Amino acid sequence: MTESVQTWDQDRPIYRQLMEQIVSRILDNTYREGEILPSVRQLASDFVVNPLTAARAYRELDEYTETRRGIGLVVKEGVRDLLLKREQRRFLREEWPVIRERIKALDLDPAELLKTLPRL
Repeated sequence: MTESVQTWDQDRPIYRQLMEQIVSRILDNTYREGEILPSVRQLASDFVVNPLTAARAYRELDEYTETRRGIGLVVKEGVRDLLLKREQRRFLREEWPVIRERIKALDLDPAELLKTLPRL
C-alpha cells in the first residue's frame, strides 16, 4: 500500500512521527494483533523515509511488537488495549485541557456540544 506524500513536522523527529502513525494503525486495526507488520523496507517505501528511520521507529515500538523468526515483526497480543489506555491518558493530560479552555473562551454550552456528537 503506497501512501500519499506524507508531510512531516520539521520540529519533531520523523521516526517519532512515524511511530505515531504505526500506533494509530494499531488502534484503528489496520495493523492487527498477531499480524505481521510491513518490513522495514516496505514501511520506508510506504512513508517515503529512509529505511534507517523506519528501523528506528520499529525499535522504539519494541515493547509492543515481537520478532518471529522466519516470519517478521508482529504486533503483540493485548497491545491495542494498552495503547488505547495510554492514548486516553495522553489525551486527557495534553489535549483535553486545551479543548476545555477553548470551549470556555468561546462561551460554548457543553450540553449543546454533546448534542452535536454522533451517537457512540
